[in-house]
Amino acid sequence: MFEPRLLHPVHEFGHRTVDFSRRIAVMAIVNRTPDSFYDSGSTFGLHEAVGAALRAVGAGADWVDIGGVPFAPGPALPAAAEAERVVPVIEAVRAESDVVISADTFLPAVAEAAIEAGADVINDTTGLADPDLARVVADGGVHVVLTHSLARPRTVYPRPRYGDVVAEVVDFLRRRVDTALAAGVAPEKIIVDPGHDLNKNTLHTLEVTRRFDEVAGLGYPALAAVSNKDFIGEALDVSKRERTAGSLAAAAMCAMNGARIVRMHGVEESVQAMRLIEAAMGWREPAYLRHNMGEVNEPAADPPSPVRAPRVREARR
Repeated sequence: MFEPRLLHPVHEFGHRTVDFSRRIAVMAIVNRTPDSFYDSGSTFGLHEAVGAALRAVGAGADWVDIGGVPFAPGPALPAAAEAERVVPVIEAVRAESDVVISADTFLPAVAEAAIEAGADVINDTTGLADPDLARVVADGGVHVVLTHSLARPRTVYPRPRYGDVVAEVVDFLRRRVDTALAAGVAPEKIIVDPGHDLNKNTLHTLEVTRRFDEVAGLGYPALAAVSNKDFIGEALDVSKRERTAGSLAAAAMCAMNGARIVRMHGVEESVQAMRLIEAAMGWREPAYLRHNMGEVNEPAADPPSPVRAPRVREARR
């Protein structure tokens, strides 16, 4: 397993502290859009969006990513309309939980409103295509996710070509990190994302997955947004609703190659997968110890009380 040398392993979010040298955070996805990629608008309503976010928290998510506009090509949404979608969800979730909250947006005005509402992170799928966004992040003192993509927001980028896709992604992210730092974003507030499937075909994205260690080698916590994406469907010939196993395999592969955040739809399964990796790495104790801990293994139907191992807790403010 590749363990990246993180420049700043411990990250202070607004309400939680996460040590990425010992934690793989699970980011849940809540899209308040009528045309979202995966759920086709099932969380477009305010009540549905808040409920989905809080259920994710209950299932063990470390982080909730709230978006009001999909990355896919389509008509632009005014900043005020996008803010009306995401801000009430952020406010409601923040009132109920100390979970890390990110706003998935590339518009500075939406980012400002999201930060005021309680967001800890701005998740920019355009990698600071709008330089004003870096200023908003710096002024707000929040984290930013810098994502590799090539297209202008919501526009088509046909047949993307790369000489060496991973080398070009890493170079892009390194330059965008420099942009963020120059704008005053603190280095301990930066997260990088190679942008699985974003302006990449399936062969490109599989290579990014295989060589994720090169992205993680930048020294900033690296995010893998792999859940239910087209590269999984094309690799396995399965529909969106049949991609859970492939999503978990891709997330685990990225985690083993240095990813420290995975953006996932199936929260409960993803939390179990990441916690198992953490236990295998010795970062956390098993939830309990019973198997082969005594003179004999008791029958499964009548187990003895388990010998509980101490749990590893995240430091919180």
